[in-house]
Amino acid sequence: MNRRPIKSVLLILNDHEEARQIGEMFNDQGLYSFALNRVECMAEAEEYLKVQSVSVVLLDLYGCPDATGSEAINRVHAAGQSASIVLLIGPQDEDVAVRALEEGVQDYLVKGQIESQELMRAMRNSVARKIMEIKLFNEMNRARITLECIGDAVICTDLGGNITFLNAIAERMTGCSLMDAVGRPLTDSFRIIDAATGDIADNPTKQAFAQGPLNHLPVNCILTRRDGHQIFIEDSVAPIRDSSGVEAGSVLVFRDVTEQRTLAEQITHLAEHDSLTGLPNRLLLSDRLGQLISQESRRMSPMAVLFLDLDGFKYINDSLGHSTGDLLLQSVAKRLQGCVRAMDTVSRQGGDEFVVLLHDLQSPEYASLTATRILKSVTDPHTINGQELQITASIGISVYPDDGQDAETLVKNADTAMYQAKENGRQNFRFFKPEMNVQAVARQSMETDLRRVLDRHELSLHYQPIINIKSGSITGAEALLRWIHPTRGAVVPGVFIPVAEDSGMILAIGAWVLREACTQARAWMDAGMRPITMAVNVSALQLRNEDFLQSVTAILDETGLNSDLLDIEVTESALMERYKFGATTLKALRERGVHVAVDDFGMGFSSLSFLQNFPLDVLKIDQSFIRQISAAPFDRNIVSTIINLGQSLKLRVIAEGVESAQDLAFLKAQDCDEAQGFYFSQPVTAAKFAELRRMQVN
Repeated sequence: MNRRPIKSVLLILNDHEEARQIGEMFNDQGLYSFALNRVECMAEAEEYLKVQSVSVVLLDLYGCPDATGSEAINRVHAAGQSASIVLLIGPQDEDVAVRALEEGVQDYLVKGQIESQELMRAMRNSVARKIMEIKLFNEMNRARITLECIGDAVICTDLGGNITFLNAIAERMTGCSLMDAVGRPLTDSFRIIDAATGDIADNPTKQAFAQGPLNHLPVNCILTRRDGHQIFIEDSVAPIRDSSGVEAGSVLVFRDVTEQRTLAEQITHLAEHDSLTGLPNRLLLSDRLGQLISQESRRMSPMAVLFLDLDGFKYINDSLGHSTGDLLLQSVAKRLQGCVRAMDTVSRQGGDEFVVLLHDLQSPEYASLTATRILKSVTDPHTINGQELQITASIGISVYPDDGQDAETLVKNADTAMYQAKENGRQNFRFFKPEMNVQAVARQSMETDLRRVLDRHELSLHYQPIINIKSGSITGAEALLRWIHPTRGAVVPGVFIPVAEDSGMILAIGAWVLREACTQARAWMDAGMRPITMAVNVSALQLRNEDFLQSVTAILDETGLNSDLLDIEVTESALMERYKFGATTLKALRERGVHVAVDDFGMGFSSLSFLQNFPLDVLKIDQSFIRQISAAPFDRNIVSTIINLGQSLKLRVIAEGVESAQDLAFLKAQDCDEAQGFYFSQPVTAAKFAELRRMQVN
């Protein structure tokens, strides 16, 4: 037969007769398996409990000689933590026993009224209660540890909204300790405001009771700590219900989302702003412009879009480095912001392009005034890394609603007007006109065709003779580019060269011209003709390209042309604009043996020091002066001065645009070295140029 496990009972009782009676009840316990041991004082009980495991302690509350009442209970709790306690009390002590039950005692019996069955029931129930208490304690302890270990803050309240628990995270986030907070209203420790309105947010416990099982605080909720520091939080709040489903309190779970919000704001800012200047980017400008158009669609209040492009920025960026270019862009951005009202928007579109949105114009003239102010501000020297840099800008202006009724059209039309400003000399502004679109489409079409011009072999070179004035012999040739388009026909260089420069295609086209010209010069030599110089025009964009020197050297090596037979021609204005960078590049060319010529001299207003310090070999007098020799005595004096200046600097002087015998006679009288122009020959093909040379020989 299975036996129940024996549970040990320790009786703490000094009265021998009462002890005997209780012992007899245990002897008569029947099926119950309780083994009884007895001590007479608390000291003996403590020694016993140190070495023996006890299930139940029967304690005479006021019968121990060395401890009574609460002291006795506490000493039993301390010595035998796993034992249940059943008190033996007198009839007058029942109130004390009831309070003891609230403080952790499992049961009590009234002395003189104890029966065997009641005693066994008390033993059995006290053990069961102790087991349940231990289980409950373990569960609560596990829950408490769990709440302390999770990353979120937890606050529990009673039905009245008073705090009953805070975990360590909640203590840290609120600045209130558990000891200080327990029993006090939630609002004393958990003070929250709505960031959107600045108003104090509703008590979340009321929200939990009123709205259901799970709710959240308002978005953008701010918790104010006890020390005044504020953090953004997100939370959930839910009611706590007892076993019968009645609301007993609430639990609030929340976390600090300040870093996440900051990161999200940074990501949003980066998505809508230029990382270099901090200005609104293309996306944000389009959004703002769209919103303003939507708001103003009824009133049709005028707005202006100013599209600004920096003239010559690429040179600074390439020659002085991207870090200098970035600082210059930042300086420009600040100046643009200083030129407009707080209500207006300055945006960077990318590269060196900016857009200014002027809102609620009183008149279109305000756009003109602003554009003028911007041009002046941008042109003033910028101090970057201790040196002064100057740059200009071109601006195109479109006005809402006349020039477009959506953001894309307004920006596109302002961009179109900006290109017109560039084509009209730069450092100015132009208002959009509908006919500009036709020009823009034509320009875009030409740019598209230029990108395919080399693959389609549509380019060719013509050569104009350069004549030694004293001997009349051909001493050189200038290579001049021609474009024969399959549908456009012959396209004038003055039309397509600026497009090639703006689009960057001039680099590839220029390299083709240089290679073709050098190849032809070498071919004439291989055919037995006397060597002559080959002059090739080079744009400012080519000159500042970092691969230009290497390209020239490679082409000379590839074609086998002697470097002293190549003249690189650069306009005076391009040299002055890129003085420092151009001087370095051309000096390296001269060291290689290549000759350097200043083309269109007299139009760039250069100084004598400029000519002395620049590595030059040739001055080419601009044809506008030569054509006025007969009609304008002043221009004749200019030509004489240029010839004398060039010769004093030991430079070869070439007069361009000679069209008459009178022009030639004057130049000869002034001891000019060489000349070219229609008087001698128009630019001709390589074959016809060879015929001209053979005719001279014959």
